Amino acid sequence: MALYEASATQLLSQLASGEVTSVEVTQACLDRIRQHDPAVGAFLKVMDEKALAQAAEVDRKRTAGEELGLLAGVPVAVKDLLCTEGEVTTCASKMLENFVPPYSSTVIKKLEAADAVIIGKTNMDEFAMGGSTENSALGKTRNPWNNDLVPGGSSGGAAACLAAQMVPLSIGTDTGGSIRQPASFCGVVGLKPTYGRVSRFGLIAFASSLDQVGPMARTAEDTALFLEAMSGHDPQDSTSANVACPLFSKSVDQPLEGLRIGLVKEHFGDGLDGEVEKAVREAVAVYEKLGAKVVDISLPHNKYGIATYYIIAPSEASSNLARFDGAHYGHRCDEAAMLEALQKEKEAFVAAGDEVGLKRMDTPLIRMYRQSRAEGFGPEVKRRIMLGTYTLSAGYYDAFYLKALKVRRLIREDYDKAFKAVDVIVGPTAPNPAFAAGSKTNDPLAMYLEDLYTVTANLAGIPAISIPCGMTSGGLPVGLHMQAPALEEDRLLRAAYMFQKETDWHAKTPSL
Repeated sequence: MALYEASATQLLSQLASGEVTSVEVTQACLDRIRQHDPAVGAFLKVMDEKALAQAAEVDRKRTAGEELGLLAGVPVAVKDLLCTEGEVTTCASKMLENFVPPYSSTVIKKLEAADAVIIGKTNMDEFAMGGSTENSALGKTRNPWNNDLVPGGSSGGAAACLAAQMVPLSIGTDTGGSIRQPASFCGVVGLKPTYGRVSRFGLIAFASSLDQVGPMARTAEDTALFLEAMSGHDPQDSTSANVACPLFSKSVDQPLEGLRIGLVKEHFGDGLDGEVEKAVREAVAVYEKLGAKVVDISLPHNKYGIATYYIIAPSEASSNLARFDGAHYGHRCDEAAMLEALQKEKEAFVAAGDEVGLKRMDTPLIRMYRQSRAEGFGPEVKRRIMLGTYTLSAGYYDAFYLKALKVRRLIREDYDKAFKAVDVIVGPTAPNPAFAAGSKTNDPLAMYLEDLYTVTANLAGIPAISIPCGMTSGGLPVGLHMQAPALEEDRLLRAAYMFQKETDWHAKTPSL
């Protein structure tokens, strides 16, 4: 087995025995990236020298017998919206194309404390807004299973680099399905933790009440290890859950006795691809063979999930992205050209004797704000800012935003009721396998419906995971979506491990 083919758990065993060094593992990943990333486009930045220096330091500590962290010497890819001190952090946007944070996010610090080797920053939809990674202003990412298809989004780069075996571990973020949907499209494991389980300090925000950092890997075992390394209370994040962090890596291989699985009847109707449904039902049959009991349940307010999400998320985005104005930080327009254009406008109004036009002219400061934002943000980000600003405006707040918050509460109550009858809720991650690049870019509503089965977990704040459960006749991965009550990531990981022990879907890899 080549080093790049090994899981993080296997690599840690080889590193501990002295069979390989961290430098060798890191170099193998860098060589793999150099060979295949030009075709895939998973990375925005590869930190070769820094990664090899980190690996060498881990090797030194291991040789000296010093205490090592949980991920000692394992390469990790990071989605490019987690602030990393001294490294450009772009959010795949022209607005932050040259932004170098003066501090690191808590998750980055935890990775460093765990002795992980941070190998690079992955591509994404701009400011995490999208479901295909086609909204990146800095490049397109392609699905390793078929380069004509999208990898999903917004964590498309994070999923693609795993599927292409460039790294064993990758960090994504999930606001409405942005870890789980690309995990499904690329045939890897992606877990969205409970809201508050992982610190958001240093995460560049999209929608603050929905965003969550989470682990992506190729196995449930690796995902458990990775989640354990990044979890924990953070006093710098006021939404961080002050609860003990379980040792996920120690319990992941323990079977769940008497598992009760809930199948949501609303998830198996119109719009679900036939091959996806077949794979999901076959996966449920595997659990039944292992002794699980299947219960039909209903989540009646799930049908309002997309509408609710696309009111709340853009509203929070319009507030969070107001800070990017060209004055505090971020892209700033060419002021000389802007002032020259403004002067020409003024002269034209004066020549025409247009007093009204003169009064309505921007001041230089307002024009700088407007032009900087117009140049810095892409079309999807602008669309969501406008939508969010509209729903928060006077006269519409009660009709849209306040009503959406009430429906969000009803969605959470549906889950609370369901989890009294079942242990996990199972269904498809996405309504279809990966779709062709460009096929939905001009149809935002069709793109939004890609999150049909995932957004409600974010609205309710509960954990959810996607694991590979089959392949279509066209050779594309299908994801199984599992949800559990708040802070029950351990239950999801154990259920995922049970499935992977009985099947080999997670071991399938694309031919590059």
